[in-house]
Amino acid sequence: MTDSVLLIHDDSSVLRSVGSRLEQAGAEVLSEASPDAAVQALERHRPDVVCLGAELAARVPDLLQRLGGREAPVVAFGSGIEPAVASRLMGAGAARVLDSGTDPDLLTTLVRRSAAEGRRRRVSEALIRAGSPPSADSLGSSPPMRQLAHQIGLLAQNERTTLLITGEPGVGKAWVARIIHDRGARGAKPFFEVRLTGHPPAYLDSIIFGHEQGAFIEATERRRGLLELADGGTLLLREVGELPVELQPKLLRVLETKTFRRMGGSHDISVDTRLIATSRRDLGPDVELERFQKDLYYRLSVMPFPLPPLRERSNDDRLTLINTLHREARALHPDGPPMIAPEALIRFQEYGWPGNIREMQQVIQRAMHLARGQAAIGVEHLPGEFRARPGIGDRRHTPMSLDDLEHQHIDRTLRYHGGNRTRAAKELGISRATLINKIKLYSITD
Repeated sequence: MTDSVLLIHDDSSVLRSVGSRLEQAGAEVLSEASPDAAVQALERHRPDVVCLGAELAARVPDLLQRLGGREAPVVAFGSGIEPAVASRLMGAGAARVLDSGTDPDLLTTLVRRSAAEGRRRRVSEALIRAGSPPSADSLGSSPPMRQLAHQIGLLAQNERTTLLITGEPGVGKAWVARIIHDRGARGAKPFFEVRLTGHPPAYLDSIIFGHEQGAFIEATERRRGLLELADGGTLLLREVGELPVELQPKLLRVLETKTFRRMGGSHDISVDTRLIATSRRDLGPDVELERFQKDLYYRLSVMPFPLPPLRERSNDDRLTLINTLHREARALHPDGPPMIAPEALIRFQEYGWPGNIREMQQVIQRAMHLARGQAAIGVEHLPGEFRARPGIGDRRHTPMSLDDLEHQHIDRTLRYHGGNRTRAAKELGISRATLINKIKLYSITD
């Protein structure tokens, strides 16, 4: 699917260079240099994502507010962005802040990821307007899934219970966390989430707990963190196993006393924020190796909540999920097919779904785009691994070139490690630089 990007920057050379790079990656780019024209373009064209120059956002304090509260997430980018500036931009509404001077190609990856989030946000809003928001019933109808749905209902009502949701990448951990928040007493209060992978400790300290003026050189004013902004609501800590060791006692204190101190602060702050954490792996070995604090692990896992991968769910459960995601995709693609052909459904149910729900969602959205204007999604609208029907010989064989095989293996390894390139490269037995080159070669979104 083609990503639509609104690129905003007051330097024409940046508009040309960044716009060209995004177009080469397959995006449709609309460029604007004026803040007023950019806001009007956002309202007219409804892009998937906004790419905003950080310096312009800093000079026009109300620009993020004017862009925020809409459907498109904002990625702020620039060279040499300081932590205080990044914190201020995120506090004003930016979904992501990127120092593009250190890794210019990373901007393309973040734009792709944010564009997908923007489309999902439109789907959710369309479903809410239609009166049928996603529910725990979408998990499936088998006894194990009904039991999970029942547990979700109980956890939503018991709104002070700390929760640790575990499972492979793509199984819907953040989705379940959002259902628990929306269905409980905190549903009308704020819901924030932060991914803990790939960020230095000082940045996460400022983002989660906030900082006082003078806490570091660039801290020219006091900033509240997400923990404080979510007071009365929920803060989702994604991949909590990646929380730096030096911040773990600080989080433990929040769980034990509901108090914390901002970076550089001397006074305790009380909050009533429910914490939900997710992890793609079992944290027990990390506790044994003292990479994760034991007391924190016990506090987080008061109610462990494992989500099974799609390959372990029944055909009926898969069918329920397929129909749910197809219904959501129709809200985004009203000219897409209203049904899925029986043969295509069979291929959906036979497939192993290594990328879980995230992969299923992407395949359905791609098929809706390819089959727009037709009566049904057919096998011809599915990726190659679905179209290759097993023959009389080895029914497990799917025709695939070596390049395709390498592409698929790298993609799955990156997903397993949550996009951490260093760990993925180590497992693959190649250097990080080689991995980055292959990511670019195969256009992998990690």
